[in-house]
Parts: sequence; C-alpha cells; structure tokens
Amino acid sequence: MTADTSASSSLTVRLLTAEEWDGWYGKLEIAFGGEQEQPEERALWQELTEIDRSLAVCEGDEIVGGAGAFSFRMSVPGGAVLPTAGVTMVGVLPTHRRRGALTALMRRQLDDVRARGEAIAVLTASEPAIYGRYGYGVGSWRMAVTAPRGRVAVPVPVEAEAPELRLRLADPAGAGPACEELYASLVPRRPGMLERRPGWERLPLLDAPGSRAGHSALQCVLAEERGSGRLLGYARYAVKDAWVNNNAAGSVRVRDVDAVSPQVYAALWSYLLGLDLTERVTAGNRPVDDPLLYLASDPRRLEPRLEDSLFVRLVDVDAALAQRGYATPVDVVLEVTDEFCPWNTGRRRLRSDGPGKGTSCERTDRPAELALDVRALGSAYLGGVTLAALGAAGRVAELREGALADASRAFASDLAPWLPHGF
Repeated sequence: MTADTSASSSLTVRLLTAEEWDGWYGKLEIAFGGEQEQPEERALWQELTEIDRSLAVCEGDEIVGGAGAFSFRMSVPGGAVLPTAGVTMVGVLPTHRRRGALTALMRRQLDDVRARGEAIAVLTASEPAIYGRYGYGVGSWRMAVTAPRGRVAVPVPVEAEAPELRLRLADPAGAGPACEELYASLVPRRPGMLERRPGWERLPLLDAPGSRAGHSALQCVLAEERGSGRLLGYARYAVKDAWVNNNAAGSVRVRDVDAVSPQVYAALWSYLLGLDLTERVTAGNRPVDDPLLYLASDPRRLEPRLEDSLFVRLVDVDAALAQRGYATPVDVVLEVTDEFCPWNTGRRRLRSDGPGKGTSCERTDRPAELALDVRALGSAYLGGVTLAALGAAGRVAELREGALADASRAFASDLAPWLPHGF
C-alpha cells in the first residue's frame, strides 16, 4: 500500500516515447527558466536518456512536465558499488504547478525504482526545499575553491620509491580512455562516486564553444611515470585570457583533477597554480576534505565555499543499510518513519561486526534505540553527515543512552562522500 499522492484529475503520468524526447526536453528547459542548452549538450543528454525510465506528465495530449532516471552504480562506505537510481530532468511548466504533478511524478518514479530492486535514489536539487518532502536528505557536500596564483604554493611531498613524473599536455579526447580507466580505479575509494557507464565518458569531455564563457577550449595535462608512460593522474582545465593595465590577469577554470597518490595530486595542482599569464585558479567542485586544503602553503589564501551536492533517498531501507560497510561494530535498533514510502516505516535491527565483516538489517520487535525519519537516514547514509550532528539538530532521537554515539561512529566514512559531476 502506498500513500494517496495522485495529481489533479486532469493530469496523467505516463512513460515517454523516443519520438517525444525533443518536445519533452524543451518543456523542461522552459521549467528551468527557458534558456536553451547548446546543441552539443542537448545531443549528449538525448543519447544518455533512458527512455524506459523517462516520465511525462500530461494534460490531455500535451506534455506539461516530466522526470527521468539514470541506471547508475554508486560507491558507498566500505567500497561496495551499488545499483542506484539517478533522478534527473525533473520539471513542471509554471502554468501547471501546485496541482500535484510533481508529487505524482515522484510517486510513479519511486515505485518504479523499488520494482527494479534499486535500494537507493539520488539527485542534485535546483531547490533543495522541494525534495525533503519526498524523503531526500542532503548526503554530500562539495567545495568550490579559488586560489591566487603566486600567493599559494603546493609543495610536492617526498615519497619513498615514488616514480619519477613527467607532465605532458594531451588532446582531452585522445587521452580520454586512459583517464577513464584511472577514474574507475578511484570510484570504490570514496563514497558517492559514480561508475561511468558506456557513453558517460563523454560528459567530462563536453566542451560546447557556446558554453565556454570566454575560456579556451578544454585542455588536459597528464602525469605519467617517466620511462614506462603509465598514467598516474590528470587534470582538465580551461584558461581565460585577461589583461589589466597591460598586466596579465587571466584565470584558470579547473574541471577535473584525479591522481593515484598524494605526490601526483600535488604535482598537478602545482602545475595549475603555476600557469603563466594568470592570477587565479578556480575549481567549482572538489570534495570538502580535498587534499589541496592541507597541501597549500598558505591555506588562508584559499577561498573555499561550501555547497550542497548529492541528495540521498533510501528506497529500501533494509537492503541499503545491509549493503554498505561500517567503520566500527554496531548493534542498534532503528525506528524509521517514511510517510511517502510507508513500506520503510517500522523498527529494524542493524548489526555489523565492523569493517569487512558481516552485516544484517532486519525487522524486529525489540525496543527502539534511535528514532529518525528516512530523510535523516539518507543524509547519514554515505558517511558525510554524522548521526551525532543530526541528533544535535533534533533530527535523530536517542532512546537508549549511548546508542547515538555508537551508531554515529559506525556510519562514519574515512573520506567525505563526493559527487564528481552532475547528471
């Protein structure tokens, strides 16, 4: 049984057809303000769209909104990479808001996610306040950071028996396959990262001229082991030329920096912060615990800004909790409430023997020790928002003394969760 969340009687929700995609996407562009994407961007999103997961809300024969989902696999604490629904392309025409259309879309979509056996749904929110009522909680944050060239140095740490590095400029597309292989090796290390299915390797290379905002074409520098040529790291970036009173004042916009070791990561940032004819370097999406914060010679010169990133929704609480790892042993009874997906409401016992050990999450009649809603549980799921912090905000109630601290330690992640790119 599910909650009654139907749209007004004049609106219906159905699957999209491939022939309708262009008009459907155009309606979504209007819902987001009316600015049309560049042709290259639009073409890629059309290729990546999963038609059998795309929904249209209609009034009669007219499409007035929609929602979609991607079939992702996402890393979770403990290193597992789990099937995850990536909710996307959600919008309703301004003429049809406040009529239950979005709620009907969310109802149909979450029922479909459950039927597919995906225990987790995630999204990035244009307006975070909207999605809390459907059980999504902010599960990861991102950091935008700006560093002044010449005022911040990044010393390269000395590593015993570290390979000698060579930095080499390369065509981003030509270097793409090797960079993708390196990226894939990093996914299990940090929660919240997405495996890139076929076709998604094109997203980090997307470089529509109309979206460059005065920057150069995308550039790519590779960090390779001297002699063998083995790829150890890469950075993708663009440079904007500028002059003030005949002095160079360009800027560097960093898109990606990935590396297999601290030495390589530092070498790439040292390169980016040393580019000639520039005065600042900006990266719009880095983890909140990015090593740059601790590598920088003068962290006060950095200008970090915190932003919400990935919102997490547990569609099957028992399966989701049983499939992630835990930092310490834990045995706790959770009382979970979920108004939108009531099949999750109830009491369950979560038990784990610790890292790499057996875990179970099963319904129980034992007394509850922690009480929380599914939104708070989604926030804590990837380990970037602690249960203790949620408790301090009144989002988790401790019913047994010590249960909150024990569970909070168990849910923690060594590395902060991070979504490397949008969808």
